[in-house]
Amino acid sequence: MNQRNLFLFGFILIKFILQYLLIDSGYDLHRDEYLHLDQAHHLAWGFISVPPLTSWFSYLIYLLGNSEFWVKFFPALFGALTILLVWKAIERLGGSLYAQSLAAICLIFSSMARLNILFQPNSLDILAWTFVFFALLCFIQTGKNKWLYWLGIGIGFGFLNKYNIAFQVLGLFPALLLTSERKIFKIPHLYTAFGLAFLIALPNLMWQVKNDFPVLWHMRMLSQYQLVNVNRLDFLTDQFFFFFGSSFVLILALISYFTYPSFRKYQVFFWAMIFTLAIFTYFKAKSYYAIGLYPIHYAFGAIYLSYLLRKNWGKYLKPVMMIIPIILFILTAPMTYPLGDAEYLKGVQSRHPDLMENRWEDGELHDLPQDFADMLGWKELAEKVDLAYSKAPADEYTIIMCDNYGQAGAINFYTKTKGLRAVTMNADYVNWIDLSRKIKNVILVRDAYDAVSEREISFFEKSEEIGTITDPNAREYGTIIQLLLGAKTDINGILASEIEEKRAELIE
Repeated sequence: MNQRNLFLFGFILIKFILQYLLIDSGYDLHRDEYLHLDQAHHLAWGFISVPPLTSWFSYLIYLLGNSEFWVKFFPALFGALTILLVWKAIERLGGSLYAQSLAAICLIFSSMARLNILFQPNSLDILAWTFVFFALLCFIQTGKNKWLYWLGIGIGFGFLNKYNIAFQVLGLFPALLLTSERKIFKIPHLYTAFGLAFLIALPNLMWQVKNDFPVLWHMRMLSQYQLVNVNRLDFLTDQFFFFFGSSFVLILALISYFTYPSFRKYQVFFWAMIFTLAIFTYFKAKSYYAIGLYPIHYAFGAIYLSYLLRKNWGKYLKPVMMIIPIILFILTAPMTYPLGDAEYLKGVQSRHPDLMENRWEDGELHDLPQDFADMLGWKELAEKVDLAYSKAPADEYTIIMCDNYGQAGAINFYTKTKGLRAVTMNADYVNWIDLSRKIKNVILVRDAYDAVSEREISFFEKSEEIGTITDPNAREYGTIIQLLLGAKTDINGILASEIEEKRAELIE
């Protein structure tokens, strides 16, 4: 193993170790992770919430034992592969080992680590964006058409992971037209490559058509309940903080496209960033949607910095440039990662109220960051649902009906009861409810503000409140677990009617 590969292996090892150290053992998985993991049991070419690619990795996690270790492994892997692509980009651009090491450090000790602690499409989204940019870099450098096909493959699979990659394509189009690389549009292979991307994405597009485009409903819900609280100025200022510790390298990258002679032909990456940020800002996107824009720039910035430090005095600054991102990451980590329990994080919040603003997607300020509150209370919920299930007659069909996908997914992940599967009218679960058996008993899992009604209780011979989620730091605090035994009416018919209403809502 040569020196460069040895260093690369070391940085990737650091990346994996760091991702496991950034979460205190007192936290459960995140609300969204449970939904993605349950998709492994309902494989399809699309889902209401996301395209299909995440479910393929969920199925692989299931085959590997469905443990939290593997849930955390794959987003760390996607982060490591992003670093690998930037490392290889520097190699192709003729950069030194120092430039590669600096870029690796900048990416490891950045907000990418925050996204890479969660099994969501975001980590693979960043990797897909970086791959597309890497393929474009290789094409500009070599002129070989094979890189256009790799670009098409990256866009196709990126689309199967998250539709967000469409914004990358929208940003690249005017960026190419504005630069000398506009000549790419005269190359027939480009259109064949986009045809390949279309073929890869086609099964999901057909699924959308067949299911009346549920993605439109999903986007409408995002716009109505989440993006409505996004401030355009906040979106732009947040961009600086994603790579706060290494922003000087990013700034140097943007300068290098116009001042470093051999980088001028890569100005398309500068303009792609500008146009894509403008599009995201117009649509009031969540700030982290744009993180995939930045990793490729660290290849250029790291090389340019090493060029600037080539003089004698530069040798003293080189190690400093590598240490700065690490130190700033360590200083800010207590405010941005669940390194301790909830009370520890509240203590950090009280000491740094101006630096740790916990504004949730509802637009309100809370005691904890939303992501961390979404990682508490789930094991307690599963235990109490198991207790409720043990009280129901074993020879009768009991359904567990939840208010949201986090509750249903967490129960399915942590339950100790073999064969138990919770469902909900929320998200993809509306298509997974099995009404083939006569429902005799129901376990209701209700949000604290959504109490079980007297009408619902009247449908059964017996009702018992099993308990509530008692962790005050959990977003699910107060969630009620209610056992209803001995149905006196047709519960299947009631649920079938509600499912039809929900599905009609999805296609309005």
